[in-house]
Amino acid sequence: MDFDNSKPIYLQIVDVFYENILVKKWQENERIPSVREIAVMVEVNPNTAIRAFTYLQEQEVIYNKRGIGYFVSENGYNKVLDIKRKEFMEDLLPDIFKKMRLLDINFEEVKDSFNQYLNNIDHENK
Repeated sequence: MDFDNSKPIYLQIVDVFYENILVKKWQENERIPSVREIAVMVEVNPNTAIRAFTYLQEQEVIYNKRGIGYFVSENGYNKVLDIKRKEFMEDLLPDIFKKMRLLDINFEEVKDSFNQYLNNIDHENK
C-alpha cells in the first residue's frame, strides 16, 4: 500500500476499512481479517495495525469476539457512512467550494460532470 505522508498510517488503514465496509465487501456481523493479516496485507508493523483496530473499536465500527476475531458492528455501515459524510462535509467541501469560486465553476457544471461520472460507472458495471 502506498502511504500519504500527510496522514498517520493507522488512519490510512482505517480508511481502507471504511471503504471495504461502504462497498459492502465486509458486511455487518461478518468476520474481518485479523490484525496480522491486515499488517501483512498493507505491509506495516502489527502495532500500527493494532492502532487502527483500536481506533475502529472506539468508533464502534468493529468489535472483538475473544478468541474468534474481529467483526463489523451491527450498525457499522451506518456509523461509517455518518463518519465519512461528516468528514466530506466539514473537511473536503469547503476546499472544493473555494476552488469552484476561484475557477468560476458553477453548480450546474459540477452537476453535469457528476451525472456523466454516474453514467460512466453504470456502463462499466453492465
